[in-house]
Amino acid sequence: MSETLAVEIRDLHKTYRAGFWLSKKKTLFGISLEVKKGEIFGFIGPNGAGKSTTIKVLTGLLRKDSGEVFILGKKPSETASRTNLGYLPEQPYFYDSLSGYELLKFYGGLNGLKGKLLEERIHWALKLVNADSDWIHRRLRTYSKGMQQRVGLAQAILHKPKLLILDEPMSGLDPLGRRDVREAILALNREGSTIFYSSHILSDVEAISHRVAMIIDGKISHTGTIEEITKETGRNSLEEVLAKEVSLVVP
Repeated sequence: MSETLAVEIRDLHKTYRAGFWLSKKKTLFGISLEVKKGEIFGFIGPNGAGKSTTIKVLTGLLRKDSGEVFILGKKPSETASRTNLGYLPEQPYFYDSLSGYELLKFYGGLNGLKGKLLEERIHWALKLVNADSDWIHRRLRTYSKGMQQRVGLAQAILHKPKLLILDEPMSGLDPLGRRDVREAILALNREGSTIFYSSHILSDVEAISHRVAMIIDGKISHTGTIEEITKETGRNSLEEVLAKEVSLVVP
């Protein structure tokens, strides 16, 4: 594992067992990619391509079949790999009887934060995600999708992780919410965090990513800067590239 890399994946394979007969379904077919420290790295592809599966393997929520995976030089199976990791799943589940503020205090405590430092970090995180002080003390069960995303992002960054992994952080947000998440990602990156995130909102990916990887049907089809990928494929945008790639695998 290179010291310059935040994420390294080599020949990763993953198979699920699904259905009544627990038949095997292969999801990842030997994917490889590298995310350099200090990058904002977008991970794109159609629904069911393998984005969330890859992220769950990275965070230790799923076990790989074969291949090598490292985050910040450690294997996901090592508890120490999560010390400097922040994570927001696509569909987070929070204790909805708590307020947003209580939730952040709970997660901050799990990260070893307490007292004045914890209060300062909560204030910092809420300001960064542009959370409204009027609703942060309301019960989570009353939150909209946008409110949940803001609180979810806030909990992921409380300990100021070196690596932030976000699964569809802009999904379900209105234009203002997407803008706030984009600006938060850029601000965190300026402060030194590496961000690896999946998204199907390609205009946002083009606006903030240093590099991207495109996954189609469980295989990486392109990796590089937006300019490199569009030049290589002769297309004008990631949307055009993705549309062409998807059309090639549709039966």
